[in-house]
Amino acid sequence: MVTPKSIACKKRSDTGAALQLNLRHLQVFSAVASTGSVSQAADGLFRVPSAVTRAVAGLESSLGVALFERKARGMLLNAYGQAVRIRAHRIEQEFAVACQELTDGGEAPAQPVLEARGLLASMFSARRLALFASLSEMHNMPAVAAAFGVTQPAISALVRELENRTGRVLYIRCASGVTPTRAGSQLAFRCRRALSELRSIESDLAALRGAVEGSVVVGALPLSRTLILPTAIASLIKHHAQLRVRTVESPYEVLAAALRSGDVDFILGALRPAEEARDFVEEALFEDRMALIVRAGHPLADLKRIGLHKLQRAQWALSRPGSPSRDLLDRAFQASGIPPPVPSVETGDLALLRGVLTQSDMVTAISAHQLHWEIERGTLVVLDHPLHCAARQIGITLRRSALPSPAVHALLQAVREAARTLRPRP
Repeated sequence: MVTPKSIACKKRSDTGAALQLNLRHLQVFSAVASTGSVSQAADGLFRVPSAVTRAVAGLESSLGVALFERKARGMLLNAYGQAVRIRAHRIEQEFAVACQELTDGGEAPAQPVLEARGLLASMFSARRLALFASLSEMHNMPAVAAAFGVTQPAISALVRELENRTGRVLYIRCASGVTPTRAGSQLAFRCRRALSELRSIESDLAALRGAVEGSVVVGALPLSRTLILPTAIASLIKHHAQLRVRTVESPYEVLAAALRSGDVDFILGALRPAEEARDFVEEALFEDRMALIVRAGHPLADLKRIGLHKLQRAQWALSRPGSPSRDLLDRAFQASGIPPPVPSVETGDLALLRGVLTQSDMVTAISAHQLHWEIERGTLVVLDHPLHCAARQIGITLRRSALPSPAVHALLQAVREAARTLRPRP
């Protein structure tokens, strides 16, 4: 099973270019963009104009584009600069919130913008952001050092510097490793959000050149993995070969946490009740109904009007308690006044479920969408017993405050098109 720790480890492969960005250069860029003047920005940052000029040039070199038009009357943002400024502002907002969260009682610091700039400057680079965020997930300095190719003293020095800057204990050291304090976890969360914004810059700039590039991370719930998501990805990559897509397969709770932190761009699968997704935006693509599925030649396969009592006595292979499909099946039985079946097998692994069904007389309740190819080949069949109260909405879940990159938008559109083409018929 994929865990938050493994999500963090895999995430580093998707943020290679972003990790090279110098956050101090980005900070200087924002100051120049706000004032339109190198000299005014230098005064506000207490730096000499030549240092400001070098910082802007360094950022432009890292991104491979010019961000300003140099005019006699000042520095004017071009289209690339406008795109980067939006992301830079969102990163500064994350650090401003981090400063507020690190303040006792949740009150805002006396100078929140300056405090945010100071905290941002102490991170120095996106790589240090990723180091700190990974430490909060892995709880082990040697492991993080090995993953990033740095020394353990370098990580210790980063933690000490941030603890001095924030005036908070961020990690508790013990023989088995380190454990983030509440303040450490909060700061790591904001670091991951900032990394998500940095990761989007590549896609933003490519879109201005008329290309779809960058990386997208999709939280793939079971129903999306058989047809909809593979179809959407294949269609998109066919036309945009530079796009990189990675899927993360985990329980909804893990994916929801990753979505909140920016480690996942969107979730595709069964939607949750509104009270469970207050900080998310959900978009329904179609309504799916569960089916009862067995192997070809199963004793129940040719029966008409199969009663719930007969089904209740069958052997079952079901998803784990609390999953949407399991809840829907339980409600369908309870609505008829019959206790839900007690499964012989509980699994969330589709490959294992296929094997159990084809080699036994077990019954499962699942979307026929998920076993589409087996049903097409005749290996598995759908029982003639429609389940009442067993419908659910399938769709896209996004973080409410997110600003999806053009690459994410392109994949979302491909998903919508695949859903229109492949949605189950009533």
